[in-house]
Formats: sequence, structure tokens, C-alpha cells
Amino acid sequence: MNVPIKTILVSIMLAVLLIIGKVSAQEKEILGTKAEEVVKQDKPNAKKTIRNARFNRLLKMKRMSSLPPAEDGIHDAENDGTHMLQSPLEGFEGFPKALGGNRIDWVKALSEKLIDPFYSIEDPEEQPEELDFDIIMVVKGSMPDVLYPHDRHTQWLGCENCHDEIFVPEVGQTQISMAGILLGEKCGLCHGKVAFPVTQCRKCHSLKKEKKAKIENKAKPAEKVQAN
Repeated sequence: MNVPIKTILVSIMLAVLLIIGKVSAQEKEILGTKAEEVVKQDKPNAKKTIRNARFNRLLKMKRMSSLPPAEDGIHDAENDGTHMLQSPLEGFEGFPKALGGNRIDWVKALSEKLIDPFYSIEDPEEQPEELDFDIIMVVKGSMPDVLYPHDRHTQWLGCENCHDEIFVPEVGQTQISMAGILLGEKCGLCHGKVAFPVTQCRKCHSLKKEKKAKIENKAKPAEKVQAN
């Protein structure tokens, strides 16, 4: 029986996500000093998150993370103007920390009004149309359900970024699975690239089964979808 290579790769990636163990000092060093800082905050899943985060494509080794413009391999190091640009680490000083990407929690930074990004590059005065309602994605098995918040997404994105091409706003018309997300589909189009990595499971799977009944009435029937 021939097994598609994508199926094999997804199986391996899912197995990696299930690895649980202690985080060594060497692993903390690889992830950077912020990893140890997160552990000290006494977060229940901090060690597990740090271990899993090594496998996400957004997380680089400490020596490769947020390098000065002249060393990042993107800017022209021979251009004198490049050396005048501010170093990312200097610009990020005082921002809330995270484990993914450039290790800044941009959603929290926005909610705390530490940043005020333009919603449109064409009209600096245009303001986002924030939608304050959630979608409950019911997950099979014992994994907590997904509570999808529209507000923190619409602070950055217009509705047309996701609907209808990626997500059809109708119950049963969009099939979502972790296999597809890990392959860069649906949620994986952004998460793991320009948003926090999918290895931080509890950021999405945040709704315990016993708590779902208490809040599901807040979501309209048409906003509840089934996830695999």
C-alpha cells in the first residue's frame, strides 16, 4: 500500500507535537533568553511549549533571531543607509514577549495600545470594523474546543481577507483539520508564518468541554462550526 508522502509528513509532525519532556538549559539557550523568562512566569504549559516550539518554522536559533539590518541577510549590508537603521531588538524593548516568530506578542501589544498600526496603506485615517463575537469550533475527542475570537482578527484584517475564499461563513461548508493546518491550509495560511505558531496549542484550543455549555449561547447557531 502506497502512503502519500504528505500523509507521512503530517503524521510525523503530529507525533512531534505530542512529545512531552523536560527542557534542558541547552534547549533554553537555543530558543533564546526569552524562553527561560516565560518559564519563570509559572505558566502551566511553558516547558512543553518551549520544547515543541523548536520545530516551528518561525522559530530561529538565538543567534539568528532579530538580527541587526546589516546582518539579517535581507538588507544590503554594503549600503551605508542600512547601518543607520534601528536594530529590531532595540525597537522591541518593552513590548510583551512571546515564543513565536520575533518573540513579540503583537496582539497584546495592540490591546495595550503600545502600537497603533495603519489599517490601510491607502488611507491612514481608515479604521478597522471590529466584530466582537466568537465562533465555537467543536473538536472531536478530548482535546479542548476552539474558541475563535473575531475581535482580535478584525483589528488587523478586513473580512475579505478570509471570506469567502478561505472560510465560507456557513455551517458545514468549511472543513478544518490539523493535518490541513500543518500543511499551510486554512488557519495555517497565517499561523506559523505571520501569526503565532500552531505549536502553541492552547492559544486556540482554549475552551474546555465542561465550560462550553456556559458560553456557547453567546454564539449564534449559524456561527458554530464542526472541526475535525
